[in-house]
Amino acid sequence: MAFLEVNAVSKKEGNDFALKAVSFTQQKFQKIAVAGATGSGKSTLLKIVAGILSPDTGQVWFEGERVKRSPEEKLLPGHKGIAYLSQHFELRNHYRMEELLSYANTLTHEEAMHITEICRVGHLLKRKATELSGGEKQRMALAILLVGAPRLLILDEPFSNLDLIHKNLLKKVIQQLGEVLDITCILVSHDPLDTISWADEIMVMRNGEVVQKAPPAIIYRNPKDEYVAGLFGKYNLLHPTMSRESMLFSKIFVRPEDFIIVAEKDSNFKGVVQQVKFYGSYYEVLIAVQEQTILFQTTVLFSIGDTIYLNY
Repeated sequence: MAFLEVNAVSKKEGNDFALKAVSFTQQKFQKIAVAGATGSGKSTLLKIVAGILSPDTGQVWFEGERVKRSPEEKLLPGHKGIAYLSQHFELRNHYRMEELLSYANTLTHEEAMHITEICRVGHLLKRKATELSGGEKQRMALAILLVGAPRLLILDEPFSNLDLIHKNLLKKVIQQLGEVLDITCILVSHDPLDTISWADEIMVMRNGEVVQKAPPAIIYRNPKDEYVAGLFGKYNLLHPTMSRESMLFSKIFVRPEDFIIVAEKDSNFKGVVQQVKFYGSYYEVLIAVQEQTILFQTTVLFSIGDTIYLNY
């Protein structure tokens, strides 16, 4: 039996489908990330999984029990074993954080304090929401959910509107959830690159449908199409006419870091430098190959007009 089973859930908004019969399963402790462009149906799907939103068709099963629709079958939305952290979370302003934590807590005091340590909010408990930064509020909201002892945690755009320091701190917190606590996670991020190093499996959505579901390395190296490729960074779409050995391949995706500089006799691509950009640890170089272009990364500094020989 799967820990979570989503069977053909669909949702219509107006005349358009936000979801079109989406199905997937999740095993306990499996980390699933959901990626896709704005409006692809990610948040709608997660709200249905959490029992906050009712699907028009289909069912969600959590630990063998059907997640009831709301409000038709259940007065209060949600499921007691599933916690959902939205990017639009709110903390009540007139309460100290220790009070909000106490109201939500179902654990022992020691267990709750352990949660605050993991979320890096122990020093914030005497403060009110108006005294916290955006990153501190996000981690505090997460701690309040966690002391409710959920078995499934759904994180919908948890990194939105955070600066780099707070974003990296929250990433460390989320990484620890699966390592220290008995919690399974689903994560959505508007920047899918945030999910590559975290997820066991990535589910890519477009127009309310799942277009590819695979481990991160396969999604990154073997995207189904240009939409999937573009979500996870820059890429080159190589055509057979670009290569000296064009019979070796049909049209393929190649990431900029996958090229190497070689001697002319060993190259498949000969190009002239059109543009050079510095990114700290590497240069990004754009070269013209026949009537097309190739973007690649290197630690070698080239000048516009230089001739380069590449392979991959």
